[in-house]
Amino acid sequence: MTQRTLAGILAVPLLLALVVAAAFESLPYVTYKPGLTVNVLGDNADGEPIIAIKGKPTYEDDGQLRMTTVYVSQRDAHNHLFDLMQAWISPSDAVYPFDAIYPEQGSVEQDKEESHAEMTSSQDAATAAALTELGYDVTDPVVAAVEKGAPADGVLKVGDVIVEVGGTPVQTTDDVVTAVGGAQAGKPLEIVVRRGGKRLTVSVTPLEVDGRPQIGIQLGTQTDDFPVDVTIGIDPTIGGPSAGLMFSLGIYDTLTPGSLTGGKAVAGTGTIDASGNVGPIGGIQQKIVGAKNDGAQLFLVPPDNCDEAVGAHNGDMRLVEAATTHSAIQSIEAWVKNPDATLPTCGDNAA
Repeated sequence: MTQRTLAGILAVPLLLALVVAAAFESLPYVTYKPGLTVNVLGDNADGEPIIAIKGKPTYEDDGQLRMTTVYVSQRDAHNHLFDLMQAWISPSDAVYPFDAIYPEQGSVEQDKEESHAEMTSSQDAATAAALTELGYDVTDPVVAAVEKGAPADGVLKVGDVIVEVGGTPVQTTDDVVTAVGGAQAGKPLEIVVRRGGKRLTVSVTPLEVDGRPQIGIQLGTQTDDFPVDVTIGIDPTIGGPSAGLMFSLGIYDTLTPGSLTGGKAVAGTGTIDASGNVGPIGGIQQKIVGAKNDGAQLFLVPPDNCDEAVGAHNGDMRLVEAATTHSAIQSIEAWVKNPDATLPTCGDNAA
């Protein structure tokens, strides 16, 4: 046996070992998979209604309004080559670069806290959107959550009603977002709030995050003229703001006589603001697959996600563009009366 042949024989197992090691090396990618869907008109694990309302008559609906979710691998997950290839090949899964999903700084616990705060804020905004749809004046922006370590931490408190930002009066959550976004990062910003019946002026110095000034709060709304208490009892492991649209529809349906769904299964996704405007979300294709698998017949899609939604495996489930809570209600009502009705369908704006 020549020296070259011996070297070749010894190199083969070494090469195989390197290939195996590389295959099981954690790579900087995140996987998305279809998650569970939850009928917000149903009951939670404790047997209590997911949407519980006190102070006004409520009405049952034997249909379904399903919020949708996505299973996203956590920032500390070890996604190996084979895992990523499997997700990439799957028609229902997706793979994204790590830095496109998670900020460079952070931890799993911080991700969970932020996700929980976004869920809380979305519930407040959904309540406001539903009440606005019912004709009530819901305008006062309120601090729903304060992120730990953020500029507002220790300065603003949950429940603070924001009156002015940088000398500009604000009346809605959108006004607050616009005012903070127009401030200068690194420069103190005066914010006037109502706290415990008193008017206070505090100073917060915004930080630049993702290219814009932020102070680290989640916003909700409060109303003084609507005698109802809305509680949304969702599984605490579910977070994020993307159930806002479906929560607003569930609250509206619960407070209005009759069945909005006509006894059918409607699913959807989208962030919501107090005025009922629907915003984009992530994982639209995975959410559509999850809804189809759970029997939904109609899926409500945020306008900014429509193009991506068209490529999802939706089967016979209709994909309807929902720009607002109001337009979503109109589309559902038209579809219940006539399943072939012309609706703002994603892809062609036709039936």
